[in-house]
Parts: sequence; C-alpha cells; structure tokens
Amino acid sequence: MTVIDLSKQPNADSDLRLFLDTVCETHELDFAAYAGVNPIAQTVHGFVNYPDEWQKLYVDQGFQHRDPTLLTAARSIAPVDWVRLRQEDSFRTLFRAAHDFGIAEQGLTIPVRGPYGDIGLFSVTRNCSDKEWGLLKKKILGEMQHLAVHLHDNVVRSHALTRALTSPSLSARETEILQWVAAGKTQQDVADILNISNRTVEVHLRSSRSKLGALTTSQAVGRAIGLGLIHPN
Repeated sequence: MTVIDLSKQPNADSDLRLFLDTVCETHELDFAAYAGVNPIAQTVHGFVNYPDEWQKLYVDQGFQHRDPTLLTAARSIAPVDWVRLRQEDSFRTLFRAAHDFGIAEQGLTIPVRGPYGDIGLFSVTRNCSDKEWGLLKKKILGEMQHLAVHLHDNVVRSHALTRALTSPSLSARETEILQWVAAGKTQQDVADILNISNRTVEVHLRSSRSKLGALTTSQAVGRAIGLGLIHPN
C-alpha cells in the first residue's frame, strides 16, 4: 500500500499535527497517529506527530505492510491494547526500531469503520509501566474513542476518499450490468441479454465492486442504487 501524509498535501489542514500534539499534552501521552485505509485506491493516508526520522524509516522499511498495531486493529471492532501483541515477532521487530526514536511499546489503537468500507485507525502511546498504563487507559479510553470517530469523520469528509466512494466513475457497461442485476437477472441472464460472455460480465462486476468499495455484487448493487447510479426495480 502507498502511504499518503495528509499533513503534506497541497490543501492540507495545517492544524492536523497541532491537534495530535494537543491530544497528547491534554491526556499525558507521548505520541498520537491517525491512519485511514482507502479500500478503492489501496492507500494508507494519515498524519502523526512521531519524529520525522521515524516516519521516514517506517515507510522506507515498509512497516505499513506488517505493523501489527494497524493490521490487528483493522480486523477488530474493539480498541486494541498493544500489550496483547508483544509476543508477535513483527511487533518486536517494529518496536526495536521505534525505540531508537523514543517510541515506547505501550499503546492503544482504536478502529473506526465508515459506511463505504473505509477504516480509520487512531493510535496513542505512552512510555510507562504496565500498571501506570492500565490506570491511564481506563481514564482516557472513552475520550480516545470519541476523538477517533471525530478524526475519521473529518478526514473522510475532506479527503479525496469521499469523492472516490460517493462519486465512483462507473463505465456505461458497468452501470448497465448492475441495472440488470438489480432487476433480478443472473450473471448468465445478463450475458445472454447483452450477447457477451459470462466471463466478461464477471470482469465488469468485479470492476464495479472495486469502484464501489463493495465485497459482494449485492452490496455493489445496493450502493449503486443508494448513490442514484442505477434505479431499483
């Protein structure tokens, strides 16, 4: 996946990093980070207040592909305390490198799931003992969950991800095929009606699912109807 630093984009909100700094100062944290996953472009976009040198090493080493704090949280609906990841080789490798930049292995990642298959991941860290971390986490967890939702909502509304998800560029053929499926036709029915192969229908459906951020054809049809790209029958 490509990593996009939102704080360095041409129209970036200059307060993104300042916001994370304020969160850390207010809640006795060392660092904070937001990462979002665009399911269509397969990119990771976000911003952090980690040291710039660590950010560069993180991307150069491809840690975004194997960072267990992100990968585990992306599969979870509940906050992930990094304590549970300590026995994983990938975690130890990551934090051996991070330690040189003053980043401790005590942390938490909170997942937020959006309506289009988008995922936001908000992480915070603190260099302290397990006991201190347990007390701090209990104190701040509710507020961190609120901030995670707030961050993801604001990023999605301002980011190109929204345009890709809410205004997908379906071809005329993709729209036509989805319309027939919405009318209750099977894939073979559509192939016969349009005088094309079943395989060609599947290629167009696969492309439509990707553009709409859908896992199934039924989900793609539902989203296309919701966006006004096709009409219910």
